[in-house]
Amino acid sequence: MYAVHLLGQILDVNHDSTLPPLPAKVDLAVVGAGAVGLAHAVEAHVRGLSVLVVDAAQRPAGSTARRGGHVAITTQDSTALACALASRERWLKLGREAGFGVRESGAVVVARHVDELAVLDDLVAARAGDATLLTGQEVADHAPAPDAVGGALLPLDLRVEPASALGIIADWLGGRPQAHVAWTTAAQTFDAGSGCTLLRTSRGEVVAKRVVVAVGHDVGQLFGEVGDRLLPVRRQMLRISSPLPDGGRAAERVAAGPVLVGASTLLRDSAYLHSRALGEVRERLRTRHPDLLAAEIHLTLAAQPDGSVVVGDGRAPADAPGRSEDVDELLLRETAALLGTGRPTVRSRWSATEVVRAPEPGADDPFVLTEPMPGVRTVTVADGLATTTALGLAPRMLDSLF
Repeated sequence: MYAVHLLGQILDVNHDSTLPPLPAKVDLAVVGAGAVGLAHAVEAHVRGLSVLVVDAAQRPAGSTARRGGHVAITTQDSTALACALASRERWLKLGREAGFGVRESGAVVVARHVDELAVLDDLVAARAGDATLLTGQEVADHAPAPDAVGGALLPLDLRVEPASALGIIADWLGGRPQAHVAWTTAAQTFDAGSGCTLLRTSRGEVVAKRVVVAVGHDVGQLFGEVGDRLLPVRRQMLRISSPLPDGGRAAERVAAGPVLVGASTLLRDSAYLHSRALGEVRERLRTRHPDLLAAEIHLTLAAQPDGSVVVGDGRAPADAPGRSEDVDELLLRETAALLGTGRPTVRSRWSATEVVRAPEPGADDPFVLTEPMPGVRTVTVADGLATTTALGLAPRMLDSLF
């Protein structure tokens, strides 16, 4: 018997008798109702399998629910790019079927230096029609960025509101035949049997032919050896009031236009790593803006339906508890510099914990996939790419499970 116990708060038993009973047996049990877990549950349902999703929270509240909602298709590479392209079609289809908004907004990466533009030129050449190089004036036609020397238009990128979308997906799935979503239900232990797994939860037991565990950085609480392969990182984000005067054309371009992406993301996204010009960008930032490198500032501006803008993101120091004011100030400084405005007004601040892979040979994609016991798979998407890739990864995983 293989039994793994969670932390104390997860072991609390839910005695609410008003909750519906769990199914006694399912084809697939999914632990975690974030983007990764729901992607696998939806894929199982589409294939005609019975599915149960359990989550200890009351509603989606994990890392993917707290992100900015930029589905960054074009700047992925290799397996991640294939999954991102497949995810794009599934986001659009699921938005229509479940009834939530998916904006085909695209994204504009703004270059404010010629070395950044050279990196984007290499990306455009590699993407063969899925990206377009822009002049400074063409960038201005899409977004207010007065200091731009050029940029790249990425028309395949999408924008969603993650917390709302995940909640709607879960509700839609829970109303489908042979599909169940159980909130406030914590997975406790896993017992391997002959061709099935007994999943014990805070609301009872379920027999599942296969189990997918998709709980992000919390996977170490269930399977310690998997957690050892992951490093949790706190990413800070902000919501700001519209940084431009209401009613102006520039404000309208931010609200209705593409996601705006700062060039510091060139050092993060895998598609840029093939560019020989990337070393020049890194060296310039190292000598002139080491604070941006230290905080891993990845500037993205995603307008929201209420007119506010979500600004992401920067890495909180690992050796300091709480929130870093310095990281927030860097995000605000870079936003003002990109848009050519004064210091934005902050409406709210929050953090999301993402994971990065611990260094290991052959780790060249963001997917950490393990089988800690027969019939149980852990699926973790690193580097904040769950929203971008999970819906495309799930079919591959289901192919291997059934």
